[in-house]
Amino acid sequence: MPRYLLIESRDPFDSNDTGFCRDLATQLAAAKNEVTLFLVQNGVLPARSGARSGDLTKLVGAGVRVLADSFSLKERGIDEKRLASGVAAAPLDVVLDALSEGAKVIWH
Repeated sequence: MPRYLLIESRDPFDSNDTGFCRDLATQLAAAKNEVTLFLVQNGVLPARSGARSGDLTKLVGAGVRVLADSFSLKERGIDEKRLASGVAAAPLDVVLDALSEGAKVIWH
């Protein structure tokens, strides 16, 4: 089964095109692929519980693994304990591991 890692660095409060990663992740998961959405930089902003996090919760329900970069969370003062349901904090090593394991990676 193909593995995909989608990296989102933009936040939906500032960019109208963040739906691209959500839509692609949903389609890939529906096609029975293993999909992880990794949020970095300002992309972690909607990971806060209640802060437009409903889209991320839907992704988790669709079978997409949603991770938020722990360094980006700290930089923005977001407590890892206050993340939306189903969203987990993770180190940037996730990206390096995915690359070394042959996952298809798309950075947005």
